Amino acid sequence: MPPSHPARTYNTRMNTGIGTSNRRGFSGPMESSPLPPRSARRFARVGPPTNSPANGERVTLEDGRQLRLRPIVAADIDALRRCFTRLSTDEIRMRFMHHLRELPLSMARQLCCLDPETAAANVLIDDTGAPTEMRGVGRIYVDRTCNQAEFAVLVEKAWTGYGLGALLMQRLVDECRRRGLSRVWGYVLIENRPMLDLCRRLGFKRQATLDDPGTAMIALDFD
Repeated sequence: MPPSHPARTYNTRMNTGIGTSNRRGFSGPMESSPLPPRSARRFARVGPPTNSPANGERVTLEDGRQLRLRPIVAADIDALRRCFTRLSTDEIRMRFMHHLRELPLSMARQLCCLDPETAAANVLIDDTGAPTEMRGVGRIYVDRTCNQAEFAVLVEKAWTGYGLGALLMQRLVDECRRRGLSRVWGYVLIENRPMLDLCRRLGFKRQATLDDPGTAMIALDFD
């Protein structure tokens, strides 16, 4: 069963749909195990790390667009809030599991300025224009008392269908393994089929929640 954890309230941030530095290091993107098999041509290609770890990795979509995959930083607060304004009402409900009119500055700060011992996140940054924009984010919140983590993933709608959600999720799984955690889990609305299907392909198991039949708790246990 999932622990009682403050991250549950953070699911009001971006839990199903789909966002910081990390733990003891996380100065740059980590190595990843292969993405789960599924229409390989649709998946984004991750290029070699750039010279500066802070710049992260190049991610090239099949249509030629490029993003940077890197840890979130405090300077991403404004980009995160702009990303929120581009979400539709349904996307906000699907991702945050309830309605929000705006992402408060205080919440944005919490999401971008994390304690590396208890949280980690990667963002997908579009730096082709000014200002740079955030197109996706994946994060975990760690509960050391039970050695588990809760996840949250978000990809902007215009950038879905290219394997970016799978890429972010795989990095979260890799980070959980690197930390030696026993489980990663999250709450997903039953109607959010894309996230449920993605997690199923990654090996997550699903169970209904008795107190909310419209929500599923999905979890991946590590050996």
